[in-house]
Amino acid sequence: MTARTASAVLDSLRTVRWAADWDFAFGHVKSRRVLFREYLRRAAVWSQAYAEAEAAWPFFDITAHAAPEFRLPAETEAALAELLGRLPSGEVRATCAGAVRLAALRTQDPAAFPGLPDLYEPLVLFYERGGEFLRESSGAVDLTGVSLRLGTPGAYRGNPPVTHLGTTVLDALDADGRITYYTAEDGQGPLLRRRVLRGEQRDELFTRDLRWEPTDLVPAGETELKEAGLTELDELKAARLIGEIVATVSPSDN
Repeated sequence: MTARTASAVLDSLRTVRWAADWDFAFGHVKSRRVLFREYLRRAAVWSQAYAEAEAAWPFFDITAHAAPEFRLPAETEAALAELLGRLPSGEVRATCAGAVRLAALRTQDPAAFPGLPDLYEPLVLFYERGGEFLRESSGAVDLTGVSLRLGTPGAYRGNPPVTHLGTTVLDALDADGRITYYTAEDGQGPLLRRRVLRGEQRDELFTRDLRWEPTDLVPAGETELKEAGLTELDELKAARLIGEIVATVSPSDN
């Protein structure tokens, strides 16, 4: 996905449904969890590059640490201030400010921060697909429909990166029911999912038509799965494999 300009990030954040829309957010709960976990990974990578930011991990304006002298143009700063005044919490405001400022900084100097991922891309997409996150009294984060404990930056740096975050990939993650993913032990596909919805089991294959289609390739039990050479994937690895499939078929969707 092409990095957004500061004005594009501002436009995206202005259109977010910040007020609670539970049905909309819950309909994207699985993709939002993947996006949030990928943001935490990227934030951990950036906080390692700028060690003074680690104490503020994971919800920070990284430009305060990476380029403290940087200032937005006056018009953009005014538009950002207007947006921030409508946002629900300090942590959301910090990340939105960081997203706009980092986009402007990278537009000004495209060669800046070599080797570092686009930090705020997953979080802006997360906001677009259902609004804010909330802190729980326990310190966990409520993603609307699912709770996530933050842990430490080091726990996220080892996660496999999810680099393809286009709409096709994200929509493929969202479905009702309890989902388990499987693929061949070598990790090269095909990608299968078992979905249990209201007691009914549905086995599906992610095809080169970029959609889930019914299949009988998923054996019934754990023993049969192993004998068939299939292994279970967590949602991050499944998201990465979906992205790889989409990239080979329709690169413009990433």
